[in-house]
Amino acid sequence: MKAVNLAEKLALVAGHWDPHVVADFNGHDIMVVRVEGEFPFHDHPDTDDLFLVLEGEIELDVGEETLHLGPGELFVVPKGVRHRPRAKAEARLLLIEPKGTPNTGDPATASAKPRI
Repeated sequence: MKAVNLAEKLALVAGHWDPHVVADFNGHDIMVVRVEGEFPFHDHPDTDDLFLVLEGEIELDVGEETLHLGPGELFVVPKGVRHRPRAKAEARLLLIEPKGTPNTGDPATASAKPRI
């Protein structure tokens, strides 16, 4: 058994919007990702989507609202709700999703989510 150091794992991630799995939890992927700019609007019809800001700030457009999240803040987007994260400057996030959930809501356009 070994603890996961999120800062060390994030140092291995080079690009933006490319989530990497760092741990498993009851059939869920725990991932880290660097974000900057806008991600496309999308939804997940069968699962909620958890965003936890580790560093930086993001705006999360959820339905008709925009939430502002900073370090230590999290938000769970309910399943089926259209959303998109945005970041004016680089931010670092922890994400939790059931294994196999496409990050774009569409398997054809989703990231591979490699394990690090």
